[in-house]
Amino acid sequence: MNAEGIMLAVGAVIRDAEGRLLLVRHKRERGGYWQGKWICPGGRLEPGETLAEGALREVREETHLDIKLGKILAPFETIVREGDTVRLHVVYVDFLADLVGGELKPDDDIAEAEWWDQSTLARRWYELHHDTQRLLTIAGCVPELPSSSLQ
Repeated sequence: MNAEGIMLAVGAVIRDAEGRLLLVRHKRERGGYWQGKWICPGGRLEPGETLAEGALREVREETHLDIKLGKILAPFETIVREGDTVRLHVVYVDFLADLVGGELKPDDDIAEAEWWDQSTLARRWYELHHDTQRLLTIAGCVPELPSSSLQ
């Protein structure tokens, strides 16, 4: 197991008034497990925070947006192993959320932030991190995919 142990990640599947989803991509130089793939805003829960407080903070830090949290989604986990060594163990706890204010401005570790409609989501599904594909499936946000887009 790595020195950090199990990571509890909180975040949100955010919709705007037009029903588009907010996705972000970290800067490449940041490296790490999510490098180069589109994900929903979120990050590590800090000690003493509730799940909701952590999700709101992470979204605000990464995007400068204000959201209203809705239903909490079913948690899931990912374990990344190299041989007998666990390199990453992350438990995801995300909320459905609605945009309520702020101006979208990606923070220091975010290279890009975009609103995707269902057409964009279907066309660019393969650009999402596989954990994000799983999250959006849990959230009921999977578009109708052509068979050539499935991985």
